[in-house]
Amino acid sequence: MSGSTIEDLVRAAQAWAEHDPDETTARRLRALADGALEGNEVAAADLASRFTGPLQFGTAGLRGAVGAGESRMNVAVVTRATAGLAAWLTETVGAGPRVVLGCDARHGSSDFLRAAAEVVSAAGGTALVLPEKLPTPVTAFAVRHLNADAGVQVTASHNPPADNGYKVYLGGRAASGEGCGVQIVPPADAGIADAIAAAPPADEVPRDRERIESLGPELLEAYLDRVGSLGRVEAPGGPAAGATPDGDAAPAAPGSIRIVLTPMHGVGGETAVEALRRAGFGDVHVVAQQADPDPDFPTVSFPNPEEPGAIDLALELAREVEADVVIALDPDADRCSVGTRGRDGAWRQLTGDEIGALLGEQAAADATREGDTLACSIVSGRLLGRIAEAHGLRWAQTLTGFKWIARTPDLRFGYEEAIGYCTDPEAVRDKDGISAAVRVARLVADLAADGRTLADALDDLARAHGLHATAPLSFRVADLSLIADAMARLRATPPTVLAGSPVVEFADLADGYGDVGRTDGLLFRTEDDDRVIVRPSGTEPKLKCYLEVVMPVAEGEDVPHRAARERLVRLSEDVRHAVGL
Repeated sequence: MSGSTIEDLVRAAQAWAEHDPDETTARRLRALADGALEGNEVAAADLASRFTGPLQFGTAGLRGAVGAGESRMNVAVVTRATAGLAAWLTETVGAGPRVVLGCDARHGSSDFLRAAAEVVSAAGGTALVLPEKLPTPVTAFAVRHLNADAGVQVTASHNPPADNGYKVYLGGRAASGEGCGVQIVPPADAGIADAIAAAPPADEVPRDRERIESLGPELLEAYLDRVGSLGRVEAPGGPAAGATPDGDAAPAAPGSIRIVLTPMHGVGGETAVEALRRAGFGDVHVVAQQADPDPDFPTVSFPNPEEPGAIDLALELAREVEADVVIALDPDADRCSVGTRGRDGAWRQLTGDEIGALLGEQAAADATREGDTLACSIVSGRLLGRIAEAHGLRWAQTLTGFKWIARTPDLRFGYEEAIGYCTDPEAVRDKDGISAAVRVARLVADLAADGRTLADALDDLARAHGLHATAPLSFRVADLSLIADAMARLRATPPTVLAGSPVVEFADLADGYGDVGRTDGLLFRTEDDDRVIVRPSGTEPKLKCYLEVVMPVAEGEDVPHRAARERLVRLSEDVRHAVGL
């Protein structure tokens, strides 16, 4: 690094530190700047990593490692982000926007929540502050329940321990008729980003507590009552099954099931257990090592239930207590994974598409639910479309992410293959792991009453619609140009045969696909109706491939699970060769 570059970097760091309202992070920057000036190459490199440019505000809000500097998540960044959001809201809806604010238990979450609330208040808005360490779906619920103009959740969901983030929902007067309590999409994200760029230095942003209102237990009670009701079944002429005569949920419903639950060191444990109890499921065993919020996530290498080994402790406990189902939440409880026993008695984790199909069939068969559309992201499996057609419902495919899925008109149920499920869109217009957990428990209990399991239900779907088996294939790179090169190769010379079957459809998703908007991705479909979608990740240095094989199931024959797995392997090998990474 040249002397002039170091001097420029040090000046930028010193200027940031001068306006940093958090003396801890300001002091850290000054120490690194001093070290860089003294020739300490480690300090210089560390400082450079903190000033690679401001965190970019987009449809996912903000996310980055917690620390000092413009490229990290810290009080200064959150202060300016909230100043921009408040200014955009005031311009969009008028004076006095009402903003719900919540946070998880990650490093810095409490400080970021406090700073954001004080900025909203000083800007003339009303900051409706939830109790700390609550799941993200509670914030999404509160935006709709209170008809607030916006919501902010401080969370990094299932990302690495070093990270934190800032997630924004629009509602009330700011939702523009697109659904209250849905994540932001263009052009709102660009408008907010412009307002953030125009905000003054963090120490010049006004902060006060005059218009901060602490939301009491009534809000969480309303959420729990709503979610708890999803698992209860109305008995003819009487209260809901699993309820006492005065309407309160009983500790356990007749014929209840045994559940093992892990909140993955996150904030969903207590809320999920209480929601399940109110639904009539009182026999819940929480994985003790992962029960309490811990921002370091000590028992998992990566706090995502999809990652290999993440639910091993839950499966171990399930075998010990002879559970009927394992439910795993991610750290902010907006995602839900499920473990079940197969016919051989061995436990296995369901794929996101399998859970989506089971909950989709449940939703489609439930005549009491509002909405006539089942929706999923385009990279999710196509079985949901067959289910919708069989029930006379509509099926919608959307761009990846719940900011798009949740905007589907007349939505009854929506999901994405990355274990995100919207099972009650009237209450939470986003993925909600806790309501999904209750719906799964209800399904397991209903099946158990007939001596059946989730595996049986999946086989029923395969016999009715063909076996749809899916699997991910990802390529992580250090050089992002490798992803661009791979996409260019695939566009120029797409494969003509995959898993032994001719490719009969090739679509560049950058041109749009049906009713799905444009996105950087490629779709291949074979004569056997297998499908592959290849797209760069929007959040990680990865090229992601979504593989799906479809196999008919002849009447009277077993479901060909082994053959499907073997074809997925062949498909994966061919895709790996075509991608060239």
